[in-house]
Amino acid sequence: MKLAIRIARSLLQARWRQTLVATTGVTFSVGMFVALLGFMEGLNQMLDALFLNRTPHIRLYNELKPAAVQPVMMMPAYRAGHHFIHSVKTKDSRTEIRNSTAILEALRKDGRVAGIAPKVTMEVFFNEGPSDIAASVNGIDFLREDALFHFSDYVQSGDASSLDKVPNSIILGKALAERLLTNVGERVQLTTPQGAQFNLKVVALWQSGIQDFDRIQSFTSLATARKLSGKTGNYITDIQIRLKNIDDAPAFAKTYSHLFGTSAQDVQTLSAEFETGSFIRSLISYVVGITLLTVSGFGIYNILNMMIYEKMDTIAILKATGFSGKDVSRIFIIMALSIGAFGGLAGLLLGVLLSAGIDQVPFRTTSLPTISTYPVSYAPFIYIIGGVFSLLFTWLAGWLPSRKAGTIDPVIIIRGK
Repeated sequence: MKLAIRIARSLLQARWRQTLVATTGVTFSVGMFVALLGFMEGLNQMLDALFLNRTPHIRLYNELKPAAVQPVMMMPAYRAGHHFIHSVKTKDSRTEIRNSTAILEALRKDGRVAGIAPKVTMEVFFNEGPSDIAASVNGIDFLREDALFHFSDYVQSGDASSLDKVPNSIILGKALAERLLTNVGERVQLTTPQGAQFNLKVVALWQSGIQDFDRIQSFTSLATARKLSGKTGNYITDIQIRLKNIDDAPAFAKTYSHLFGTSAQDVQTLSAEFETGSFIRSLISYVVGITLLTVSGFGIYNILNMMIYEKMDTIAILKATGFSGKDVSRIFIIMALSIGAFGGLAGLLLGVLLSAGIDQVPFRTTSLPTISTYPVSYAPFIYIIGGVFSLLFTWLAGWLPSRKAGTIDPVIIIRGK
């Protein structure tokens, strides 16, 4: 093996220009593959975080729906029949979660739960002159909301912590504030569905990056939200749950729904479109990267193929002095893998430099308030895939030429000379 390596090195050095071209091709391909995949992975993480940072793994709430058993079904004369009932309305339905205190305590004791945040949601009308703007008010516990959903990261101006300190205060979505022509420190008036009117002080502006969401969202403390809804005590409409393992969300949602007698919504169901988009973007990245490596593999194949024709004398001498066909094939495989190894290492370094460069390019947009530069991922698996692919494609590129070199008959070559 040592002798085969020395011969392979001598052959590569003898044609150093072609070797350099092949190595450069692998370097460029691997570097672009790593940079492209890192950028796409960073983009996927950014878009997923944009959704997941504001979405609980499980949401417990009471869904308004008609009673499952209608009066006609309880009548003995019709109990055995098929019931077709249309336009059934809800009756005595409540958005409040019953026994919320006991549910919150049970969730806190569950070791699989990373955190919980209660919330009160209600629809209101913000009064702007003669116009009424429909929007949502979310009563939150600021400290828990910030710990679980990075609430402060999306605050554009003002002090979000004032929500629990300043009575009758509110945080408006930035797009909603623009519709109301208001800013931090000013007051807004809203009307509840029951007809009560309230004046609230704007203490901060908030922006998630989803324009339609920011046009209708506002946040206040739990105490203020209960006052707006005319409720007291432990009134809450939603319980937001973060799990230690997000993959358990669908199963736990069913369990909690049955256990607590509420409706439950898991993050996988809500984020199906996001996951599909992430998969397609990653697939495109892999296809482009593999295409680049394939092109460089053809370059290596051509170089090794030409080298075989140019080194017929050398191959004949090697076989005449006792080298078998497998030995000759091994030499050319070593040459191909050497190009792949050195080109791959240089490509990984180039990929790191390109990723670092992309990571420093400013990227500011009002729709993504938490992003200041282009997102890039430096996940180890990207570099592992790039290194493995560089060796795999160069091995495949050298396999056919090496077989051809191993089957050459030295007698025919020497006789021709």
